[in-house]
Amino acid sequence: MSEYKLLINGKLVDGAKSSPVINPATEEPVALCPRASEAQLNEAVAAAKAAFPAWAATPIAERKKALSAIADVIEANGAELARLLTQEQGKPIGDATGEVYGTAAFFRYFTMLDLPVKVIEDSEGKKVEAHRRPLGVIGAIVPWNFPMILMAFKLPPALLAGNTVVLKPAPTTPLTSLKLGELIKDILPAGVVNILADENDLGAPLTAHPDVRKISFTGSTATGQKVMVGAAGLLKRITLELGGNDAGIVLDDVNPKEAAPKLFQSAFQNSGQVCIAMKRLYVHESIYDEMCDELAAIANNTIIGDGLKQGTQLGPLQNRMQFEKVKELIEDAKKTGKVIAGGEVPDEKGYFIRPTIVRDISDGTRLVDEEQFGPVLPVIKYSDPEDAVARANASPYGLGGSIWSNDKNKAYELATKLDSGSVWINKHADLAPNIPFGGARLSGIGSELGEEGLAEFTQLKIINIAK
Repeated sequence: MSEYKLLINGKLVDGAKSSPVINPATEEPVALCPRASEAQLNEAVAAAKAAFPAWAATPIAERKKALSAIADVIEANGAELARLLTQEQGKPIGDATGEVYGTAAFFRYFTMLDLPVKVIEDSEGKKVEAHRRPLGVIGAIVPWNFPMILMAFKLPPALLAGNTVVLKPAPTTPLTSLKLGELIKDILPAGVVNILADENDLGAPLTAHPDVRKISFTGSTATGQKVMVGAAGLLKRITLELGGNDAGIVLDDVNPKEAAPKLFQSAFQNSGQVCIAMKRLYVHESIYDEMCDELAAIANNTIIGDGLKQGTQLGPLQNRMQFEKVKELIEDAKKTGKVIAGGEVPDEKGYFIRPTIVRDISDGTRLVDEEQFGPVLPVIKYSDPEDAVARANASPYGLGGSIWSNDKNKAYELATKLDSGSVWINKHADLAPNIPFGGARLSGIGSELGEEGLAEFTQLKIINIAK
């Protein structure tokens, strides 16, 4: 097994203890992972605080060079990182490779942005300028479904803005982050980036630490609420990208055979473990039966297995806790709907669940109302598009949604009525580093990506000059 270290103040160090990271496809250890103590967390925050003044004073052009160098290193080690990502997360190696190289692309995108001084007014009596200043130490908390790319939602803009960072990956997928720390430790000054793995016990002390000025968190709504409470005492800045229950609404003019593969991919990418995956699908009654049949056929023909094996299309659930939760939702759905594909767990090692389609199910059931975060899709019949939008909006979540129709004007009109942070037409979950991303209601606070996401890592400072 490879050896992994924490990154604290520019040095690779052992944790206070260690525990295994489990491959979800085999249930066997990938490696022993160092786990940080709270004392080591405090060391990391102190190192980031000490490094902040010099890093904030570093010209932005130099900070951009550092981001480019990190992108180069990720690309140079892309194959190794992708294999490691598949081993600890479970996704097919092709998807892991795309995530790794996508991470490098996100770093490069932020090198194209600037934080110029904006002149708000320049009149006879005064000149008013808007400056964007770094905040200080950022706590970045990353989940287990996309350990690399979701890190790249946070680390590049934080660094570009002149902040220093304490990065905490998920306890079940820490290895790619720790490997990244090893690869970049000499690119940045000591303390600018610190990377700690824990046993799910350092989120609260990181959030509440008096020297951390902002928390950028991606994860469940329940944990996001705890982050918000923990940050409240010091009025820390927070960005929360939380759970979703994205609805797709298919109008009556859609060809089921043509649309079904796109809908299936929208729901089942990464075995459904995507915050903005399509998690409930409303289909017009006139095409409902045909659409259900098409989706079931795709599900039945999908190859699940170890992500390192050639031909695998969907991997396992990432961890046992999520595996048990999804199995429970499927058992409940068997009582409230009709399973027409999947619904069973293979009799083998690994957290595998076959892609599952459930029809003849309605709002008010657990599978429709809750976020399954797994390879299960409820398909719900409707007759009135306005009613489908109202039912989609009845959820307390509001991360994303999509409208599917050959009439783009009609689709656009309905899209304006969906109450969510992102709405797609004839596609779903299309993200890019230049497009702001954030949720409504219980799906989060603030934005990531794009110029808006960069601004969230800054303090707005107004200088008002009398003439």
